Formats: sequence, C-alpha cells, structure tokens
Amino acid sequence: MNFDAKLRWNSYFLLDALKGRPVARYYEAIRHAYMYGSSMEEQAEKLRDLIRHASGTTPFYRSYAEDTPLAEMPVITKRTVTENYDDFASSRFRDAPGNRTMYTSGSTGTPFHVVQDRNKILHNTAASIFLGAAAGYSIGMKTAFIRMWVGDHKPPGRLSRLAENLIPIDCSNLDDAAIGDILRTIQKKKAEILIGYASVLGEMSRYIDRHGVDLSRFFVRAVIPISEAMPYPIRMRLSEQFRCPVQSWYSNEENGIMGVQLKSSNAYYIDSESYCYEILKMDADEPAGDGELGRLVITDLYNYATPLIRYANGDLAIGHRSIKHGRFRFVIDELYGRESDVVYDTKGRCVSPFVLYNGLAAVPGLKQYRFIQEDEKRYRLVLCGDRERLERENLTARLRPWFGEDSRIEAEYTDQIPVLKSGKTRNIENRWKNGAK
Repeated sequence: MNFDAKLRWNSYFLLDALKGRPVARYYEAIRHAYMYGSSMEEQAEKLRDLIRHASGTTPFYRSYAEDTPLAEMPVITKRTVTENYDDFASSRFRDAPGNRTMYTSGSTGTPFHVVQDRNKILHNTAASIFLGAAAGYSIGMKTAFIRMWVGDHKPPGRLSRLAENLIPIDCSNLDDAAIGDILRTIQKKKAEILIGYASVLGEMSRYIDRHGVDLSRFFVRAVIPISEAMPYPIRMRLSEQFRCPVQSWYSNEENGIMGVQLKSSNAYYIDSESYCYEILKMDADEPAGDGELGRLVITDLYNYATPLIRYANGDLAIGHRSIKHGRFRFVIDELYGRESDVVYDTKGRCVSPFVLYNGLAAVPGLKQYRFIQEDEKRYRLVLCGDRERLERENLTARLRPWFGEDSRIEAEYTDQIPVLKSGKTRNIENRWKNGAK
C-alpha cells in the first residue's frame, strides 16, 4: 500500500473512530469469523432477532409467530418481493434517516429495488472493506471500475471520485479501439485495482495477447471480476499478464459483497457473519445433500428495513459447512450461476458450467461464444472469432462426451455475441427448460 492509500485508509478509520467505531467493530467481527469461523450460537441469536423483528413490523411476515424456526419460514424470490414490495417494508424503518435504496438492473431476471437501513449500510461497508482486502484491494487504492455507467448506475461526481480514488470506465463498446482506450486510461491514470465484469476483463486479456500489449509500465496490483463467472484459464492468464492476484467477489446489489474467491480454485469463501446460507434441493424446500447441486438461499442478518429471509436469488451452487468447536465456515465449492442458465445432458443431469468455461476459454482464435440448449438433446454453439482457426467439428466433438453421445451439438459462426442492457454477456442459455423463443 503506497503512502496515499495508507493516508486514506487511516483517515477513514480515524473518522469512523470519531463516530464511535461502527464500521471498525463490524470489520473486526467479520475478520474474526474469517480466521476462526462464525459462532453457531451467535448466528442462531441473530436469526431469532431478525424473525421476531420481521414478524412484528412487516405485513408479509406478520402471520408467522416471532419464534418461528428458520426452516419453517417461506422461501422467497425476486418476484415475491416485487409483487409484495410494500408488504416487505418494516414500519419501524420505513422513513428512517440514513436509508438507501439499492436497484438491480434486471438484465438476467426481474428488476427490483431494496431499501437498506443505516446499520445494514455500515455492516455492508465493513464487509466490503474486509473482503476487498482479501482480494488485494484496500481503501484509498486507485481503482478503475469498468462497467456500463447508465441508468441507476451513473458515474459519481468529481468530488466523490476524488474522495474514493475512483476511475469510472464505461464498457458500452468493446471493439478493439475501445479496449485499447480502456487500457490506455488504466495506464495513464495509474490504476492499482481493476474491478469489472468478468466477460469484459476476459476481452481485455485476449486483446493484450492479440496485440502484444506491454504491461511493464502498468501499476495494477489486483484484478477483481464481478457479476459473472470467469473461466479458470482466463483468471490464470490475467494473473500472469498483470502479475497480480485475480479473485472474484460474490455479490449482488440487494445484499452486497458476500464472499471472495479463493486464490487456488473456483471455490468461494462466504461471509457467514453477515448472512445465513442454505442450499436447498432443486424441487423442494429441503436441504440438499453434500455434493448435491441446489438452490442458494440467503438470509440477510442485518437488513431490518427490508427483511430478506430465505431469499432464493436464482443462483445454483454446491457447497459445504465445516464445523469445529461451535464455530463454522461456509464455502461454495462450485457456483453455477442463474438457474435459467443451467444446461443438462441428454439424461437430464446438470452439466457444470465449468465444462464450457474451462473447455472453451483457451481455444485458439475463439473470441466469444454462446452455448444454447434448444431441447432435450439438441444444443447450439455460437462462435465468434477467427474462422480460419476455429474448427467447429473439433469443438463439438470436445463437448459431446459431457452432454451424451446421443447429443446433437451444432456449431455456427457469428460476427458478434449480443450484450445485455447491463453490459454483461450471457454465455450459457437454456431455452428448453425456460421456454425462451
């Protein structure tokens, strides 16, 4: 950490100390849980307090007794909140000073917004600082934030950018000229941290190789992909290119930053001090078994303005809890992403997205791809890249064993993979299960 970053870090926590150390206290609790695990007893108490509060102050939960066990509370989705929005608002915090509203773009699902109370904001700030540090980022480091700065996500004002040492970079255009401009901005502004959509950072990595970009005069010390899964080969290549760690955050707008990817694998350490996590069966609100793919369900332990209890955010995962001396850790071993983006083999079994992410990430000449399941046995692989180097038959043959020898995988070329309104790409899509046309 350079002098400027140290000054900003110390100044931030000095101001926090003058306010009674609210962020520092939460930060220490999250750090302690990271090192030693979360207390099962303390989490159970937080759950009881949250359910009691929700039962007493929100119309949606009013029919549930204040001592209802978590397992007997309903599983909710984004649609549940959207269709009953006013019923989720706590009467105690509805007009509380210091509230803020978080919006989702709706690019991969139903758009909605969630109000967070002041205590939740402080706790989320502490978690962001700690999980940021776990990925190599510290308050005050010059950060290039690469995303689509549109709609509810407009670039912060000049004073905010100066205070946060932030360089907002728009990625609406990703042709070679635009990527070259992005890299020149990163170098000119001496950015130390790169945060951005995984697909955009992947495009940058391919551009660097394609054009032989000299990175010796860059100052990047950590790369943090967000919003999408990044293939392991691309993570490793970015790490080699910038000679720094590349670790994704697990996050969403409605909850915040909830975990950080481990350096040595695709698994995620998850913040169990701030949230209670369950993995439930695909077709029942019952716990999935060890090693079983299921729906990730999140209970936010600190948002009392809009209690989100047993919130299924649409992600599928395989995970486990390790318990020792009354303390536990929760790790997502494999994150599949949105349920609508899960594909199946011809026997109806889920196929890990990493079969595609890792299998296609390092294909020579491949710039982008999209894999679509059309029906039970028919798949389509859309390829964007150097057509003279891409061999469609070899690629489909490489994938066929994972989907079944009776699978029909057709490959086709395109000049451009469509980008969603949020700036993210959709590499995997299941039109069979979701009835998309």
